[in-house]
Amino acid sequence: MKKHIPNTITCLNLISGCIATFWAFQGNYEMALIFIVAGAVFDFFDGMAARLLGVSSPIGKELDSLADVVTFGVAPSAMVFSFLSSFHIHVPLVPFLAFVIAAFSALRLAKFNLDERQTMGFIGLPTPANALFWGSLIVGCGNWLHTLPYSAGIILLMVFVSCWLLVSEIPMFALKFKQWGWRGNEIRYLFLLSCIPLLAFFGIAGIAIIVAWYVLLSILTKMK
Repeated sequence: MKKHIPNTITCLNLISGCIATFWAFQGNYEMALIFIVAGAVFDFFDGMAARLLGVSSPIGKELDSLADVVTFGVAPSAMVFSFLSSFHIHVPLVPFLAFVIAAFSALRLAKFNLDERQTMGFIGLPTPANALFWGSLIVGCGNWLHTLPYSAGIILLMVFVSCWLLVSEIPMFALKFKQWGWRGNEIRYLFLLSCIPLLAFFGIAGIAIIVAWYVLLSILTKMK
């Protein structure tokens, strides 16, 4: 019985992604973000459950990636597509470019499954972080983005940058602690402490800023 628990949690991640995609196409970005966050929670606990129960399996790993493609690839793509569709764009096909996020997320996940370097860190931007960036940006800054000149072009540029970050060779730290002391974990503690004022001051939009800060901090750390 216990061998089915992690895969059940992973399927809840997948279902959350499907529901998030539905709300995204309805233009209800708040509900879409809620279910992306729910998917991220399930994604965190499925691996933990597999390790605690000692039932990790190849099928669980593949199922996890398939669920992540939906929740952290298709769902944010649908949000960006729906958001871009609300602009007065002369070329109707432009919003469909949002779905390159789904394609690059799938590529990122396939790369992650084969890359043995990503045990204590990441190479490229993790898909959950990218999904949370887009979800919180649209929910927290949607009205403001609508007032910007050339906002659709700016969003498309950000889409291409985020897709590049997904498959880039930039090393990014993970919030994994071998021990809880300050030495060796300075960057992790600095990042976590900085998240508090960002969330307090910017609210939901703070999540997008935190993801951008995470990328910048990872780059600065590796430049030392």
